[in-house]
Amino acid sequence: MADKKQEFEKLLKEYQNYAKKNSIRLNPDKKITERLIRGLIEREKKYGARYCPCRRVVGDKKTDKKIICPCSFCKKEIMEQGHCHCFLFVR
Repeated sequence: MADKKQEFEKLLKEYQNYAKKNSIRLNPDKKITERLIRGLIEREKKYGARYCPCRRVVGDKKTDKKIICPCSFCKKEIMEQGHCHCFLFVR
């Protein structure tokens, strides 16, 4: 159980740092953020990478690389919509 908590805390810190570095922030709704981060951890276990939970993994590594969170669509979506598609990051 401690390992899961440590894994979660490590990823949370990583995404907080990413948000700060890119002048955005994590979703202030802690339940949403927690659910998404736990989902990313599960996707990494299942697929070998933290694929964005709102994107479909197709099985082609080159194509799927674009959807590793934070995905290649994240910044544009935040700029245009105020949040990324899955709502992990917001303006």
